[in-house]
Amino acid sequence: MAPLIAALGAIRGWLRRMTTASPSRFAVLVFLTLIAAFTVLLSLPIAAADHHRTDFADALFTAVSTICVTGLSTVDMGSHWSPFGHVVIYLGVNVGALGVLTLASILGLVISKRLGLRARLIAASDSNPMRAHAGPVNESQTVHLGEVGALLATVALSTLIIEAALAVLMYPALLAGGVAPLTALWEAPYYAAMAFTNTGFTPNTEGLAPFTHDYYFLGLLMLGVFLGSIGFPVIRNLMIFKWRVRRWSLHTKLTLITTTTLFLAGGLVFLLLEAANAKTLGSEGAFDTFFQSFFLSAMTRSGGFSTVDIGQLHGSSLVVGSMLMFVGGGSASTAGGIKVTTLAVLALAVASEARGRSSVHAFGRRIPSDVQRVALSVVAWGSTIVAVSTVTIAQLTQLPVEDVLFDVISAFGTVGLSTGVTAELDDPAKYVMAATMVMGRVGTVTLAAAVAATSRKRLFELPVERPIVG
Repeated sequence: MAPLIAALGAIRGWLRRMTTASPSRFAVLVFLTLIAAFTVLLSLPIAAADHHRTDFADALFTAVSTICVTGLSTVDMGSHWSPFGHVVIYLGVNVGALGVLTLASILGLVISKRLGLRARLIAASDSNPMRAHAGPVNESQTVHLGEVGALLATVALSTLIIEAALAVLMYPALLAGGVAPLTALWEAPYYAAMAFTNTGFTPNTEGLAPFTHDYYFLGLLMLGVFLGSIGFPVIRNLMIFKWRVRRWSLHTKLTLITTTTLFLAGGLVFLLLEAANAKTLGSEGAFDTFFQSFFLSAMTRSGGFSTVDIGQLHGSSLVVGSMLMFVGGGSASTAGGIKVTTLAVLALAVASEARGRSSVHAFGRRIPSDVQRVALSVVAWGSTIVAVSTVTIAQLTQLPVEDVLFDVISAFGTVGLSTGVTAELDDPAKYVMAATMVMGRVGTVTLAAAVAATSRKRLFELPVERPIVG
């Protein structure tokens, strides 16, 4: 008994040292541990419908896609998994939706029995990438340390309440769609979880085909995706200040404005590009085409559900979809991508530079230069990850590079839409795609901070010299 207690004490001490030395690296460790655990669960014969062990590559890929709340799959999600497998996936997407850093903070809370400073630092970093770096953080952070406990409560309560409400509203729609009452009792919370977590898995082989013209059901999916993609800090800010817009934080304003703008612009562009495409939206009526265009716009932001064959979209539409997927949703949300606030900060910086302003302002607030540098770093890292993954997978599979690029961006942005490439991947390419999902979900800033665990302070400044740019 004494050796066991000593071993547990040693493990606890190691975890404490890990959280102190590098919270972001500790968070990544928690994330990878979850992926390993769910890979084991999905590899069990009981998890497959035919009660045979799922291939390791497919089990790993599904586990990564589940924990990363992506929605890409290399097997038929409706027919391959048993009820036990579907329950594992359902639990996995809800765990993954908490976010790697928020999840790590909860584990830190369990270890230390209280939400100490280290756990607060980890949780705060999920809502503000600046927290993943050493050094001072200014007052413009999205979530202050003192608010982290309330934020964690918001995460848990909002997830439970929103998914439960969506499930209740979806149940009659499933019955109207011909789903058996008992089956609908399972599918309603499943669809609700997949919508709010922005995953996009469906529990049946037909997918959304039975609900293609059910605007009520599709509208609920869009609502769930929207609520999940705006982020927990925004949800909490709206709960506190409601319609008192002037009291909203700058982060909330930028998130809602950018999200709405991209949704409307994407819907209009898809309507323009696909209205004449008989293989996608062109065969529908006027209202159907209009609605499906905006549904597609909402799903390319990270939702992952689809009522059309993505592989039949025009190349121009695939480019637009790739751009929307790369941006993704809000910070500290269930969505992926570089985040809408990153895009907003960069757009404001470009506009300020064009006007000759020395600083970036928005809604009566100044955005400091360190936030702008982080935004630029996120885009640079994200672009690099996408480029390297695309080249690697295209070389391994010799598939059309434009289709590979779309699926890679879908993996990086944890979206889940596919042109059909993902289902054709061989095992080495599956591993590359899985790594892309992990890097996209963990976050480029957190990943960089985890790799560069040590930071050095410069005690002197070098002479200034300005290179020619542009």
